[in-house]
Amino acid sequence: MSLSRDLLEKDLYKVLGVPKDATEAEIKKAYRKLAREYHPDANKGDASAEERFKEISEANDVLADPKRRKEYDEARALFGNGGFRAGPGAGGSFNFDLGDLFGGAQGGPGGGGFGGGLGDVFGGLFNRGGTRTQPRRGQDIESEVTLSFTEAVEGATVPLRMSSSAACKTCAGTGDKNGTPRVCPTCVGTGQVSRGTGGGFSLTDPCPDCKGRGLIPENPCDVCKGSGRATSARTMQVRIPAGVSDGQRIRLRGKGAPGERGGPHGDLYVVVHVGAHPVFGRKDDNLTVTVPVTIVEAALGGEIRVPTLGGPPVTLKLPAGTPNGRTMRARGKGAVRKDGTRGDLLVTVEIAVPKDLDDKAREALENLRAATAGEDPRAELFQAAKGA
Repeated sequence: MSLSRDLLEKDLYKVLGVPKDATEAEIKKAYRKLAREYHPDANKGDASAEERFKEISEANDVLADPKRRKEYDEARALFGNGGFRAGPGAGGSFNFDLGDLFGGAQGGPGGGGFGGGLGDVFGGLFNRGGTRTQPRRGQDIESEVTLSFTEAVEGATVPLRMSSSAACKTCAGTGDKNGTPRVCPTCVGTGQVSRGTGGGFSLTDPCPDCKGRGLIPENPCDVCKGSGRATSARTMQVRIPAGVSDGQRIRLRGKGAPGERGGPHGDLYVVVHVGAHPVFGRKDDNLTVTVPVTIVEAALGGEIRVPTLGGPPVTLKLPAGTPNGRTMRARGKGAVRKDGTRGDLLVTVEIAVPKDLDDKAREALENLRAATAGEDPRAELFQAAKGA
């Protein structure tokens, strides 16, 4: 039994001249009175009276039947307010013909302008059974991975074993043993409820009864306990880009938990931990290394060989008189940047003081001290201290 669009557009209570809360007895009384007044036998040849009698009979057919009256009231609440407004008892699906209500109306006379059909009006919120069919995005997942220093600089593909929420295989994600959940009576399948905040504003929250799913199982699944979701473990090969730093959080789109009802996957967030290296350090896109040099190399200058990460050594020219702690740059020998280029290798010089001297070496240093006895390397220090 269905209710047509034309019928729903009419105020049947007004046709019979009764209030919306009229009792069955009041409806019956009003119908009999109007039927006698406009009956065709009493108004022969009066086309308007005949049309009025048809309207009265049509209104009585609906309002005198409690079931059809309930369907009419609920449908009018939906149609008349321009959106879904569930009245008391709106816990199940409506039996009126939704296709006749909206389908095919092109905005002409009596069309109401619903050219896109029911799917356009409600955005695919309901299917013919009244259940919620809107896709739901999967949850985001966060995981951690520890890389070696070299892997962080060069990039690496690592296996990640993750546990996430996925559709329960036992009940096919319905949450019901028989695969036939019912529409949630609280949110009427929308998965959301509104609450007022004062001042004419309202907020939308997930429905507390169906947890935002729009459906409630009649016989909850033993595996997922009616949630429709179960824990799923999987191992993924994840590519960590070159140049990541310790503590960096990487977002991998679409690698999270699968969605519901055809919804997209969530995202995977990977927090990267980087191990230390015995030789190299990191400063943004540059690598750092400390290289010991002898007193003679620092004083007289020369060429020194410097190791690089994963590549052949480079040779740098050490100027004469290089002080301890000076930093030189080997370009293009650092970490990989986002654009594919490399940072630099920052080489810090550390003068190595010999601990054990033989007689020849000691004599050479004594001669050096005698030759430079007139120089005081701390003179400028004392002068600056005095001036301050």
